[in-house]
Amino acid sequence: MMIESQMNFQVGDPVIHWAYGLGKVVRLDEKMVNGHIDEYYVVQIKDLTLWVKINQTDEHGLRSPTSAEDFKEILPLLSSPAEPLSINRFTRKMQLTELMRTRTLESICCLIRDLVCYKREHKINDDDNSTLNYARDFLVDEWSVSLSVPIQQAERELKKLLTVDVV
Repeated sequence: MMIESQMNFQVGDPVIHWAYGLGKVVRLDEKMVNGHIDEYYVVQIKDLTLWVKINQTDEHGLRSPTSAEDFKEILPLLSSPAEPLSINRFTRKMQLTELMRTRTLESICCLIRDLVCYKREHKINDDDNSTLNYARDFLVDEWSVSLSVPIQQAERELKKLLTVDVV
């Protein structure tokens, strides 16, 4: 069977889906689509099950959780000086969308930092709040796996990093 020969992930491996975040490979599967058999990772993310093509290598596929060493190097971004966000909600939404586009750990950290800083001085709308909550969940889930800590500890450490006064 070709599945084993092309596989980068094993059943049971934690993975990060570009849009949905942390999940786990629960099995491998083959599906016929348009008369062609494709091989898939079946990934469980909370109450969502996804089929992701095994040979999908673009930014819309899966990746391994960030290593502990690399994760620790990114964390100082959270307490670094924020980039200003626009007062105009449409322009701000475009700024946040650009940060979310790649869903890299760096861009997620910058989005959280910038929006939390903005929130200290301005009221944020439901869309901003939803984006912030999504980004926090995405980061905390990966933090928990990458650094092998409970979710609650990752949340506390995130909060601590975000409350550091930056001059």
